Amino acid sequence: MNMACANIDTREHRFSEADRRGVYRAIYERRDVRSSFKPDEIPDEVLARLLDAAHHAPSVGLMQPWGFIVIRDGKVRQTVYEIFDRASRAAAQIYTADRRAMYDTLKLAGILEAPVNLCVTCDHGRRKGSGLGRQTDTAVDIYSTVCAVQNLWLAARAESLGVGWVSILDLEELKTTLGIPAALTPVAYLCIGYVSQFRPQPELEEKGWESREKLSSVLHFDRWGVRDGDLQL
Repeated sequence: MNMACANIDTREHRFSEADRRGVYRAIYERRDVRSSFKPDEIPDEVLARLLDAAHHAPSVGLMQPWGFIVIRDGKVRQTVYEIFDRASRAAAQIYTADRRAMYDTLKLAGILEAPVNLCVTCDHGRRKGSGLGRQTDTAVDIYSTVCAVQNLWLAARAESLGVGWVSILDLEELKTTLGIPAALTPVAYLCIGYVSQFRPQPELEEKGWESREKLSSVLHFDRWGVRDGDLQL
């Protein structure tokens, strides 16, 4: 036994049992919410907590490339919905038969129902971090921005708020509508609000669109394709 390791008190920085349960509960009960939004307004102090959680996400080189556009105006949301509707009808054309029929039944956006929409952007020219970690992978600014989205999503679940990610959008139309500078990329368009329920399963799984892979099917040890590790799942 490595005696140095044996002397480490693993409890020193450990969360309490209740806190650990809360973290894992947020992870497992988080849902991509597209329906069941309530009209209740989100208090400013709650929304501020969500944005602050997002702003405390990890980022490569501490570049913090994200930006947040809070959208409450009904006319703006209506325009974004129309962008979504056109893109969704175009996307539907790739499906046929039963798959197309199922696609047409799916609720894929809560843009008009959710009281708050949020567009999360990535500034590729952000100079914070002085390029640390970006020389070998120029996409890390996008990855960092997605970490901010995940932080917000988990914080929202803890606040009893649903979040839905609208990915079916023409990004150039969205940029024009929201006045986003050409050099920035809209990474996520989110619908946020209190909901009448959090489904026990993801809605797409519940409706039979797709199922979750088993962890063992995506797990490798030391090299790709090596499956016989000693991790007990």
